[in-house]
Amino acid sequence: MVLSLSEAGNTNQAATVLAATWVGWLLYRKLTTKDPLSNIPGPKSNSFVTGHFLDLFNVDGWGWHDKLAEEYPGIARIASAFGGTMVHVHDPKALYHLMIKDQTTFEESDDILRINRLIFGPGLMSISGDHHRKQRKLINPVFASDHLRDMVPIFHNVTQKLRNSIRAEISRGKTEIEMFSWLNRTALELIGQSGLGTSFDRLEPESPPHPFYKAAKSVMETMAKFTFSRFVILPYVENLGSARFRRFVVDMLPWKDLHEIRDISDTMHATVLNIYETKKHLLEKGDQVFTEQVSQGRDAISILMKANMMAPEDEKMSKEELLGQMSTLMFGAMDTTSNALSRVLHLLSENQDVQDRLREEIRSAKKVHDQLMYEELHQLPYLDAVCKETLRLFPPLPFTSREAKQDGVLPLAQSFTGLDGKEYNEVVIPRDTMLIVSIRACNQDPLIWGPDAREWKPERWLSPLPESVANARIPGVYSHLMTFIGGGRACIGFKFAQLEMKVVLSTLLESFRFSPAEKRVSWQMTIITRPVVADDSEGELNGPRNAQLPLKVSLVA
Repeated sequence: MVLSLSEAGNTNQAATVLAATWVGWLLYRKLTTKDPLSNIPGPKSNSFVTGHFLDLFNVDGWGWHDKLAEEYPGIARIASAFGGTMVHVHDPKALYHLMIKDQTTFEESDDILRINRLIFGPGLMSISGDHHRKQRKLINPVFASDHLRDMVPIFHNVTQKLRNSIRAEISRGKTEIEMFSWLNRTALELIGQSGLGTSFDRLEPESPPHPFYKAAKSVMETMAKFTFSRFVILPYVENLGSARFRRFVVDMLPWKDLHEIRDISDTMHATVLNIYETKKHLLEKGDQVFTEQVSQGRDAISILMKANMMAPEDEKMSKEELLGQMSTLMFGAMDTTSNALSRVLHLLSENQDVQDRLREEIRSAKKVHDQLMYEELHQLPYLDAVCKETLRLFPPLPFTSREAKQDGVLPLAQSFTGLDGKEYNEVVIPRDTMLIVSIRACNQDPLIWGPDAREWKPERWLSPLPESVANARIPGVYSHLMTFIGGGRACIGFKFAQLEMKVVLSTLLESFRFSPAEKRVSWQMTIITRPVVADDSEGELNGPRNAQLPLKVSLVA
């Protein structure tokens, strides 16, 4: 049936009236309802419609985030869409309650779960509550230290391929190499072999990247363009009828960013489905066939699938959940760790004295041990210090969010003066409030880390840390840092990430010197931080850019 012009006009008028009525109702509620969070100080918003969303998710918004943490230490009120209120928090005592003590009250926000579910399926990053705890219980053993020890030879084999390819590039006369892509490809191959028992990439200069690599690499750039609409529109799309009907709606909507997310999700799903079916077939043939794989059957997903078969019926994961874990595992290990490694190499290129000292430590260790295994890697204090300091000052995920599932109270380590002039050492958080947890602000808090908190100083980890660090009782799972978060939603692969960083750095720095390229490299906050290159000499940026890290690379004698 085709609408006539008059009918189409009436439909458009009706839609306009409905939209105006909705906005009017929001305005009325804003004017007649007292905001229980209105006494918390915070910056003014310039937009009723978008609030501080565009500031919060601005890819070049480092200055706004730093100013917010400086002017409102510990906690601040910021504006949500259509006159709503969010709470920005980095007070360590409040974070302890958010992440650990009251984690069932303050869960992962629905919008984050929703977009993760759309891209990755029902994995750890897209579920909550008891469902999340049951899945995590099954997955935990594959990231235990004992299992990671067995993975070190795989890590070395992969990183040696990377080293050989960089040497080949240099031998062909290349002096500047785009390291971000190499580190991303390496991270995918590392998690492919150790996590899924599958090889994705020969890691040769002329070998094309795997389709999963291309899809995963574009996730954050696409999501950065999708920020405001995912809060306002996506909830309604998700609740439309059956999955088949929702797919039809997504395909029909003239929405380029949503279609990019759809295509990314399709590529990831097709990749993990193929791996899953192959593993299932091998598992049915028995352990002897399993041991003929790249990882000899010791990869994370092989172990998880075996454990899932043995689990009680009420704790078993479905096929879709296993596929979700595979997508989540691959993306998480590839994107965040490669970004952290990129940051380390960028910093080392700008701090040659640190690079020289680190190279000397690595070479001295290799005179004793031809190949640095798990124990040897963890006995290199300066390598450990460089990794920790980089993860402290430059967490790949600058902030995350939580949502109050019921009314709650957040005690504060540092009291604040309310707009009524009174002092407060706790805040009542109403149900449905969105809380922005600033990982970066907590990691850089001068009250915790001292006056040099915003300086990159690896040597700070070679001496006892200030008492204020221990006294803050930061609820992070790793070295007094919020980088890998804490509590039930702490990064399950943080030990894997540390190991990967140390193997890659020890391999590359033994052979190569890294120096700054001609073009200036900046970092953008596309949810996960990413290196980009500006077009002009001033390094000015305007919106999301393609991630890249060009560095001058040369052989060292």
